[in-house]
Amino acid sequence: MAKAMSLNAVDERRLRALYRSTRIRQRHSVLPDYGRSNGDFSFYPNTPGLEPFPTVQQRMVAYRQHAVVLAEEAIRDCLNSTPVSPDKITHLITVSCTGMYAPGPDIELIGRLGLQSTVHRIAVNFMGCYGAFNGLKTAVALVKADPSARVLLVCVELCTLHFQKKNEEDHLLANALFSDGAAAVLLEGTDNGTPPANAIEVVDFACDVLPEGKDDMAWHIHDFGFEMKLTSRVPDVLKTGLPAILTRLTHAQGITPDDVNLYAIHPGGRRILEVCEQALGLTHEDNAAAYEILREYGNMSSATVLFVIKKLWELNRQSAGAWIFSSAFGPGLTAETALLKIV
Repeated sequence: MAKAMSLNAVDERRLRALYRSTRIRQRHSVLPDYGRSNGDFSFYPNTPGLEPFPTVQQRMVAYRQHAVVLAEEAIRDCLNSTPVSPDKITHLITVSCTGMYAPGPDIELIGRLGLQSTVHRIAVNFMGCYGAFNGLKTAVALVKADPSARVLLVCVELCTLHFQKKNEEDHLLANALFSDGAAAVLLEGTDNGTPPANAIEVVDFACDVLPEGKDDMAWHIHDFGFEMKLTSRVPDVLKTGLPAILTRLTHAQGITPDDVNLYAIHPGGRRILEVCEQALGLTHEDNAAAYEILREYGNMSSATVLFVIKKLWELNRQSAGAWIFSSAFGPGLTAETALLKIV
């Protein structure tokens, strides 16, 4: 990043300090260029300053090349842990904010996975890091309407396609946090009302728009990529709004925030996790799953919170009846939350 932005020695030291402060050990990208030097790039120009800088069109070509492959891998990994075959899927929900084309990944996945051509398809686009919750809410509504439905949800994000070589704080922060990833989940209704063993029940959702933060997180399409605006004020805005959402969500189920056992917070960044701890009275250990995902994967936008939920579930499979509070944040400033239960 320092070389790509032609930083001087002072700015390079500042950038290295920023990267250390993220507590991210590694991130993944579909582009091999991030592990190479100028002269060996396959996506960015092998020129000083990376000029001409890749356009939105070039970035969308790369998105089309890589997104569906990564989505397919996540879906196969998901279905391999269930007895459900692809031809039994009734609905497919795709979530992404880092690229789009039509016919899109949903159409391509029908052939690649062997889904029925009659599968119902829904695309949730450009909703940012909380997009998984909008997909989950849609899936839950579908299985409540039809308990025999099997809904496949996949989030696929290629954030690293949108690197911006600008030396402003929000661009530097975005370049230090975001990465590529995909996650898939299968949601099923229950005809007899009895939840399956070894699963997570989605109980309820709550959301709120915190307008005082609307200028602190944004996602705009510009000529040379999707530009993320992310200021240092975001954590402070969340600190004031999150406790009220948790209280509203739990009271709707006849419980209190004290009854929540586990937390799956979207690791938008280290500071966001720390502020959520302060706001909700959590310890660092309560947030251990989120810190691990942040450390090993960075911020994969909408896919990230599903990584955290999976990690939390792997660590607590034997804790039947445990309540999970999960949340993710995005432009608006929007806080989306869910109340889950291990069954």
